[in-house]
Amino acid sequence: MIRINLLPYREREKKENIQRQIIILASTLVLFLLILVSIHLYVSVSVAGLEKSITRANAKLSVLNKKAGQIEGFKRDKKELEQKLAVINALEGYRLFPVRMLDELNHLVPSKEIWLEKLTQTGRELRIEGMARDNGTVAIFMKSLEKASFVDTLDLIVSKEKEVAGVKLQQFTMTCVLKKGS
Repeated sequence: MIRINLLPYREREKKENIQRQIIILASTLVLFLLILVSIHLYVSVSVAGLEKSITRANAKLSVLNKKAGQIEGFKRDKKELEQKLAVINALEGYRLFPVRMLDELNHLVPSKEIWLEKLTQTGRELRIEGMARDNGTVAIFMKSLEKASFVDTLDLIVSKEKEVAGVKLQQFTMTCVLKKGS
């Protein structure tokens, strides 16, 4: 005899199978959403931390930029002061030069032979104008002047005879280039 089972066991298996699949799908979806939420939270926390780090770095950068500006100001001031000191030192070095030059020139002028009438200094050029007894005296004066410590080069510009109070004298004009650093 044939037995017929009229209970819907296959439908029940199908329903159970569908329920299992729905549960697996729902749990997978919930797990996926949990993973997405945790990734989102992790990225949000990381972004917030990085933004705070950027804010701190920008604050530190602004402080350092102010200090760098101050340092640049100090460097400019230092350079200015060094230039002023260099000018002062140069002036101090040249301060006694005219006195030494005139003293040496006084020793080089033959007394009662040459009379200096005018000395003019323009930059490194010294112009000497005067009167002498004769051309030989002018030549001797020029030779001794060429050996002077402050003279680099010497040129006779004019030497002409001039009568003063009935006496014939030589009027002369010469220029010398002064040595650097003198």
